Amino acid sequence: MSRIGILPIDIPAGVTIEVDKDNLVTVKGPKGELTQLVDKSITIKVEENQVNVSRSTEEKEHKSKHGLYRSLISNMVMGVSEGYTIQQELVGVGYRADVKNGDRLELSLGFSHDIIMKMPPEVKVETKTERRSNPVITLTSIDKQLIGQVAAKIRSFRPPEPYKGKGIKFVGEQLRRKAGKAASV
Repeated sequence: MSRIGILPIDIPAGVTIEVDKDNLVTVKGPKGELTQLVDKSITIKVEENQVNVSRSTEEKEHKSKHGLYRSLISNMVMGVSEGYTIQQELVGVGYRADVKNGDRLELSLGFSHDIIMKMPPEVKVETKTERRSNPVITLTSIDKQLIGQVAAKIRSFRPPEPYKGKGIKFVGEQLRRKAGKAASV
């Protein structure tokens, strides 16, 4: 039995879930609407204020998809009701972040040129720069997978290095630091 798949998903107030005959799950809430196509081997039942996910057989493929689709539906319910937020911090002298035209993130990360990244329409981006502190990029969205992918792409421009810790890191992330060169005698 899948430990994740058997857990019921509670539906908060203001959220509706619909499943059509093609196993297309539509979740609507106060923040927006998300859809997910579910494999035919997985059965989804919406009862009162809970969603139950079950599988048809005990085959390995069906077992692996059981927990996956339960997690995807749970993330959709959480996204349309509360939303997701990721904060990233730019650590380094002269590193800057600005939002242009509401959908373009302009990063100055010590390269010879600035990096301009167009954001998907589902992801909202804000930057905050205060004196004597590192610039912070805040991403908000209802789609957990998309916001994680965008955050990983931003981090890939300048990942944190282990000696001084310079680069783009998540707020609150603990980095493994290495000792520098030992002085020779």
